[in-house]
Amino acid sequence: MQNITFNTLKWIKISLINFCVVALAGILLRYKINFSLPFVDQKFLLHAHSHFAFTGWITLILMTLMVNYLQQKKIDTNFKKYHYLLVANLIVAYGMFFAFMAQGYELYSITFSTLSIFISYGFAFTFWRDINKVIDESFKRWFKTGLVLLVVSSIGAFTLAGLMAMQIKVQDYYFAAVYFFLHFQYNGWFLFVCFGLLFSYLSKKELAVSSTINKRIFWIMAITVAPTYFLSILWLKLPLVLHVLADISGILQLAVLIYFIKLLPLLKNNLSFYLTPSAKYLWLLAYAAFILKVILQLLSIVPFLSTYAFAFRPIVIGYLHLSFLGIISFFILGYISEILSDFRSYMPKTGVLIFITGVIIQEIVLMCQGLEVFGFRSLPYGNIILFYPAIIIGSGLVWVTVKVYQRS
Repeated sequence: MQNITFNTLKWIKISLINFCVVALAGILLRYKINFSLPFVDQKFLLHAHSHFAFTGWITLILMTLMVNYLQQKKIDTNFKKYHYLLVANLIVAYGMFFAFMAQGYELYSITFSTLSIFISYGFAFTFWRDINKVIDESFKRWFKTGLVLLVVSSIGAFTLAGLMAMQIKVQDYYFAAVYFFLHFQYNGWFLFVCFGLLFSYLSKKELAVSSTINKRIFWIMAITVAPTYFLSILWLKLPLVLHVLADISGILQLAVLIYFIKLLPLLKNNLSFYLTPSAKYLWLLAYAAFILKVILQLLSIVPFLSTYAFAFRPIVIGYLHLSFLGIISFFILGYISEILSDFRSYMPKTGVLIFITGVIIQEIVLMCQGLEVFGFRSLPYGNIILFYPAIIIGSGLVWVTVKVYQRS
């Protein structure tokens, strides 16, 4: 007998509040860059913002949606264990947030960060056992690979902690560890779970996606996810074989776009009937952002572009936000909109449009700042301008969260 005690709607609401906290921290970061805020340490706040974004927003909501997937499949398990895992994740996420705000990388923040990793291990182990009860392998492989890459990403976090503990201050090692963690989170754990959710949703709506397309997209991404990490660290003196492997993997991912584009008629012609208005906008933008991300990743093969791209802060921030907001968060918010419709609720279109507008303006400004690398004139008052889309993004998210609470 199933023991269903997991409240998906409650955890969606909590996750949205956390996303608002991430946005608020982003606004404070932009304010601190331009104006005086003496009681806030910029570096500490940046660490708090990024760690909470990963643990308090993306990881928490992905775990929630994965458990909801098991519920939809009517898996025979005690769902209360997931409630406890998410409560633990939520506690350490806020522990990290306030610890990093107060002290940066010190005892308490490192302790909470380590605990968050072990909680992710616990979730991965628990979910792995339960998803084995699902018959359909085409979706299962996306989730299981995402869990493996979640665990793999922690190697970067532990390496970074080890470097700091041993007081090894070689900047190249530091950035290599950071990019390792980011790569296997963004291009591994986050992306693979989102694809699993997408294909499972299409199946639920009885929209047939060729199993061949599904399988080929999966295998191309699975095979290339590790080698494309080297595209992030080409500024290191890597052996020639790793350079070649990274280049080949970047080119191979273009094949994903070919298959991905084949899905567009299905998304455009059929999902327009099924999707809520908010999900329609968000998923089309996530689709476009994914295509842009793969193209930009391929361009990093060019040595000149790679050298400057990872050395110029606006480009790095723009690329990370393209993935974090443009692909992952857009997709997740669209998926949440569809779940809310099952509860006879919906995501406010106005709030979503405000959020989207802020993200697009931010990316355009960061792109303009990035053009300085190629000799273009610097954007006047660029940092002050970026303060305003941060406010727009936060305003849109607060609007969405308040309306979701009111309507469900």
